[in-house]
Amino acid sequence: MTLRIISAAQVRSLLPMADCISVMESAMLAVSNNRVSVPPRQISPINTNNDLFGVMPGSSVELSTYGVKLFSLYPDNPAKGLPALQGLVTLFDHKSGTPIAIIDGAEITAIRTAAASGLATQYLARDDARTCGIIGTGVQAIAHIDAMLAVRPVEEILIWGRDFGKAAAMAAAQSERTGLTVRATKALAEVGACDLVCTVTNSPAPILKGQYVKPGTHVNLVGAHSSTTREADTDLIVKSAVYVDLLASVHNEGGDILIPIQEGALDKSKLVGEIGQLLRGDIAGRTDEAQITLYKSLGIVAQDLFAAEFVYTRAKAEDVGVCLTF
Repeated sequence: MTLRIISAAQVRSLLPMADCISVMESAMLAVSNNRVSVPPRQISPINTNNDLFGVMPGSSVELSTYGVKLFSLYPDNPAKGLPALQGLVTLFDHKSGTPIAIIDGAEITAIRTAAASGLATQYLARDDARTCGIIGTGVQAIAHIDAMLAVRPVEEILIWGRDFGKAAAMAAAQSERTGLTVRATKALAEVGACDLVCTVTNSPAPILKGQYVKPGTHVNLVGAHSSTTREADTDLIVKSAVYVDLLASVHNEGGDILIPIQEGALDKSKLVGEIGQLLRGDIAGRTDEAQITLYKSLGIVAQDLFAAEFVYTRAKAEDVGVCLTF
């Protein structure tokens, strides 16, 4: 048995954002075509500090591999100079059940999450979207900049974070990296008024309000991932055309959607549907230039598995990674 171990740096090299957006298109179509087994993720508390351990198994008849993502989520880690999310994706051969790869899970997660938002943006945002607002200053903020630049001709990026100094430092670094106008702002309303808005925070309560968002905007809600937390207020959800990665996940974990439903402000039948259904042509995309479209991302193991198989296949072809023989 040969097990290939692929590092975070190698994942970044093997999985460019544009390629990952294409991979996410295949993944989301497979999900909506019921060609992926996506059991509910198992989340276990570790201690009293809100630290979590997660297990996400899955398989697809469209892949030659299946596997599991194992991850830890320690929200206080960034203050200590450590990543909040760490983990591994382990792949097994579909025919024999042999374990064949261990791949850095944090990097897979960062790229595929932003790529899924990029896919939604590609199909839902106005073609002339030029400004991008990023709410949050973590790993996903940078990844979402790359995803938005991959699908729309963005000219200006605004960044908001609770720590303005950190937001300003990120803006300066991203301006140098991208060559674009990138600036930090203390005004959430200014970020919310951009053509594209991505929320990538760990805020448990609404941070993006409907009153900030102008007609014609596309929003990606990414940070909240439980039934009791949300990044957007009810007003924004109610006045948006809402798309999701997987309806079953949203009904279990999507506080951004569940809370307005519980309040009686939103009927769940008003959700437009899954991105895969949009790709398949079963549901409509943007209907006019003034419509607000919104993608609620929770992340599903299908995205990890399709991305991981792409990385593994390319790593084999280029002989990248460390191989252990047992």
